[in-house]
Amino acid sequence: MNNNTLKWTDSTLLGDVERRSGSPVSACLQCHKCSSGCPVGPDMDLLPSQVMRLIHVGAEEEVLGSEAIWACASCEACTARCPMGIDVAAVMDALRITAVERKAALGDTRGNCFNKALLTSVRWHGRVFELGLMAMYKIASRDLFSDMDKMPRMLSKHKLSFLPHFSRSVKDVRKIFRRAEEEEKKR
Repeated sequence: MNNNTLKWTDSTLLGDVERRSGSPVSACLQCHKCSSGCPVGPDMDLLPSQVMRLIHVGAEEEVLGSEAIWACASCEACTARCPMGIDVAAVMDALRITAVERKAALGDTRGNCFNKALLTSVRWHGRVFELGLMAMYKIASRDLFSDMDKMPRMLSKHKLSFLPHFSRSVKDVRKIFRRAEEEEKKR
């Protein structure tokens, strides 16, 4: 056998993503249906079909360093359109987790900062506390003053509250986070 032959299963990224997402990424036909139905596709640096292809060829640095994995809204339009039954939204989730684990996203991407701030807000309050979320995000992303011109209007229209509203099920939400952390430790 020729040693220059490309083997699709050689990618550790491919194996990690398939294991973590539970989706057969290697079955992707490159039909681009996921990309054509993606509502945030025009704002991504890589389309979902390009992400899938880069996973195939093992372009780990390019995939894990892309903004696309953080821009994904997890709306599952791509998943619904995939003729091979690949859960593309779960693949994007798996890539975000892998990026953080492999330090490809060192907390300096806006998507990673927002993701952490959102999850922290939900964990603390059982739901999103918008003003706290914005404060955490702005501090973490070091982008303190862009969009500040919108804040007075949002406050005057009561779109933001100065105090958090706690969910009645905050204890249940915290249990979910603890269970997820325990599951992650088992992996």
